[in-house]
Amino acid sequence: MTARTAPYGSWQSPLSATMVASSAIGLDQIAVDGEDLYWIEMRPGEGGRHVVVRRASDGRIVDVTPAGYSARTLVHEYGGGAYAVSGGVVYFSNFADQRLYRQEPGAEPRPITLAAGLRYADGVLDSRRRRLICVREDHTAAGREAVNTLVAVSCDRDPAGGRVLVSGNDFYASPRLSADGSRLAWLTWNHPNMPWDGTELWVGEVAPDGSLGRRERVAGGPAESIVQPEWSPDGVLYFVSDRTGWWNLYRWRDGRAEPLCPMDAEFGGPQWMFGMSSYAVEAPGRLVCAYNVRGVWRLAELETETRLLRPREIPYTHLRSVRWAAGRATFVAGSPSEPPSIVLVDPATARPVVLRRSMDLEVDPAYLSHPQEIEFPTEGGGTAYGFFYPPRNPDYAGPPGAHPPLIVRSHGGPTSATSSMLSLEVQYWTSRGFAYLDVNYGGSTGYGRAYRERLYGQWGVVDVDDCVSGARYLAARGLVDPARLIIHGGSAGGYTTLCALAFRDVFAAGASYYGISDLEVFRRETHKFESRYDQHLIGPYPERRDLYRARSPIHFVDRVSAPLILFQGLEDKIVPPNQAEMMFEAVRRKGIPVAYIAYEGEQHGFRRAENIARTLTAELYFYSRVFGIPLADPVEPIRIENLPS
Repeated sequence: MTARTAPYGSWQSPLSATMVASSAIGLDQIAVDGEDLYWIEMRPGEGGRHVVVRRASDGRIVDVTPAGYSARTLVHEYGGGAYAVSGGVVYFSNFADQRLYRQEPGAEPRPITLAAGLRYADGVLDSRRRRLICVREDHTAAGREAVNTLVAVSCDRDPAGGRVLVSGNDFYASPRLSADGSRLAWLTWNHPNMPWDGTELWVGEVAPDGSLGRRERVAGGPAESIVQPEWSPDGVLYFVSDRTGWWNLYRWRDGRAEPLCPMDAEFGGPQWMFGMSSYAVEAPGRLVCAYNVRGVWRLAELETETRLLRPREIPYTHLRSVRWAAGRATFVAGSPSEPPSIVLVDPATARPVVLRRSMDLEVDPAYLSHPQEIEFPTEGGGTAYGFFYPPRNPDYAGPPGAHPPLIVRSHGGPTSATSSMLSLEVQYWTSRGFAYLDVNYGGSTGYGRAYRERLYGQWGVVDVDDCVSGARYLAARGLVDPARLIIHGGSAGGYTTLCALAFRDVFAAGASYYGISDLEVFRRETHKFESRYDQHLIGPYPERRDLYRARSPIHFVDRVSAPLILFQGLEDKIVPPNQAEMMFEAVRRKGIPVAYIAYEGEQHGFRRAENIARTLTAELYFYSRVFGIPLADPVEPIRIENLPS
């Protein structure tokens, strides 16, 4: 079949917005209970409900969380670590009321905590004492910052909401109990640090009455990030530290912290959510681990006595939630051609067995654009990284001599990273004739602490520079149309989008998803977890109020000349709706084409299928009107202010 010539961006795609939004579920938070596996599924088709799912040893997969319940915690707002399981009994935080529930096999969940205003996460079962040790976030005092502690909650019923075990610091995470129940390890840190800046690893002795006795700090400090402490069955404590500039594996034994596999690679990541896991203990002296080299994840086994790392070749480029179950590694994995899936791998054969795919939709590979890893020069003689997706659709070709419009994505965080896993949202654009660049700008993880800290003091500068440099790099090579460069992103990526439109004259349009427009308003109104994040990214406040104003796009709308569309969840506690509303009104008053779409019931990130689909079609419609691109399929129009008819 001969490809039809049509303008880039106008191609008819087999991937509709409804298919993209409803075909994929989120997969995360794997847990092991004997020979059974559990995980969380986030289902857009059920309003974004989080469901605990069990796979029994005989292979049967069933839902554990019944209708009307959603296993999702709001500790730190981002959540994670929403459930724990032991002996087939599941304990989970319910989204609607944030109480802890106990669910026995075949029974309805029943609450074990009663007080409103208390949130729980990252629990571990202390079976000997019939209690759950977890992080508690107390929001009961009006007008006061939430109080975080480690508490012990009775597995049966705990009207008091838990007995405090550790308190006094701003944040806690990763309570982990040794196999014999005699020692508890945990992480803690204080403002203004985020967990990737500086954390401390502590160990306490558990007294007969369940309280903590002698305690000691075994690693970490204000300039060392520790993540994921785990006990071996023989009482060795493992953890990941970036004390060398890279998140590498260590063990604490006989009062000493020993490096296990020093290398320029990341064996961990930024702990935005609880319960993240990049390695697991197979047996005394042996770990299965995932590590990241320049944005690509690999699987390996590590012999801790000989320090021998044995990489295992598997067909995946992204791994997370690594666990060990019944002689096999299990994790969430994906690749450029495979969506995120729950996978089992026997390290001896490296043969993967897929237990659950995040989507059942089969897409003809001919319509899939495969990412090309690129690195490109950026400001100050530096190098930045990204994944470039050229447009791909076997049914179409662009006009001779024409180049496709480019969408540059700035990921959220900003301390985070993009991935090369198959994303139908990316393919939605590339199959219609758009090129797409996913940028790992300075500040991204996966490239060591020095690269991560390129953004410190330079948020709104380095990230913007790197997105601009990536777009110009592709345009200079004749791969994209320099007159139709677009930038979009969510959260911190939305802030980068707004900065790029206000402070650079490169992009011809932009889309901000729940992005920050006024840094001063943001720091006053955001939640506890990120309330001092800006001090590293920008500078101390109010001493450097000048920087906060100088990097807030809301004060420089007079410099914005490119059309803008904004999307916002009206229940967002991280970036409140007034950030988008202020920007919309300011741009509208200036007379620039602008649109604003807000969703009831959505928080930070959209979880309902109908809203995800609407966002895709609205953004496509916006670009079609801005650039005069004819659309192959009818799309529900949106109201665009200041756009000439």
